[in-house]
Amino acid sequence: MSDQVPGAAPVGLIGRLDAFDARADLLLEPLRRRRPLGWLFRTASRLGDFSLVWQIVGCTYALAVERDLVAYLWFAALVALESLTVNQGVKRLFRRSRPTETGDPRYTVRKPRTSSFPSGHASAAFFCATILTAWAGAAWAPLWFVLAVVVALSRPFVRIHHVSDVIAGAAVGAALAGLAIALGALDLLR
Repeated sequence: MSDQVPGAAPVGLIGRLDAFDARADLLLEPLRRRRPLGWLFRTASRLGDFSLVWQIVGCTYALAVERDLVAYLWFAALVALESLTVNQGVKRLFRRSRPTETGDPRYTVRKPRTSSFPSGHASAAFFCATILTAWAGAAWAPLWFVLAVVVALSRPFVRIHHVSDVIAGAAVGAALAGLAIALGALDLLR
């Protein structure tokens, strides 16, 4: 008979996930010693708070390229809906603790109040990169996704998320963007 709690993840899975995260954290440590990377990822983490970087990007694109304030307002509303879904919905399903309470002491970042899993920064990043690519066209995709990767990776770099939180967050964000697109979100932006 198994001493597994019904409905709980298998202990082996949790153990493998923890081992994966520990190995990933060890791989990040040499990078944390490089000042330019520390500055880049701390800044990206801070700009990812409340999707600030994505609001700046969306506003700049909407006003400078599309010349359409209403499109930006719809984009901002989509970003807010994604954040609400992830931070007040998906994260409440999980109670994963963060790798540290306040992040790596070498990088001052805001202490989130929600569960570690999945990463809201990564979810927002991949949601926005996907929406922006569909809105602006594939030629812009490398810019949006490089920015998304930097924001997402900033979170385990500053030790406020596990790497697996970021992977899950990226998948959730891309899936939510796909759902939004399928439901006609792009019609609001055009």
